[in-house]
Amino acid sequence: MEKITKKELIQAIYLDNEEVAKRDVETVVNAVFEKMSEALEKGNICDIFGFGKFEVKERSERAGINPITKEKIVVPASNVVKFRPSKALKEKVNKE
Repeated sequence: MEKITKKELIQAIYLDNEEVAKRDVETVVNAVFEKMSEALEKGNICDIFGFGKFEVKERSERAGINPITKEKIVVPASNVVKFRPSKALKEKVNKE
């Protein structure tokens, strides 16, 4: 299994669309991620048709254990970003 970095994503998009300058591709990719981050920061949902839905969920305070000292601790409440893939993405991933 390989991972793809933002730099590799920009390069791949550029190679598929060489009539567009690489710096323009980078600007658009950065703008998309920035707008998604801003929306999630405000508590909005980012629903990308055909890809999936990003939303912020609250994780409540819970009990935990420090793995080094085995001491019981309280893990504070926090917000986390959840992703639910679309049906189309699930089908692509599960295609054999």
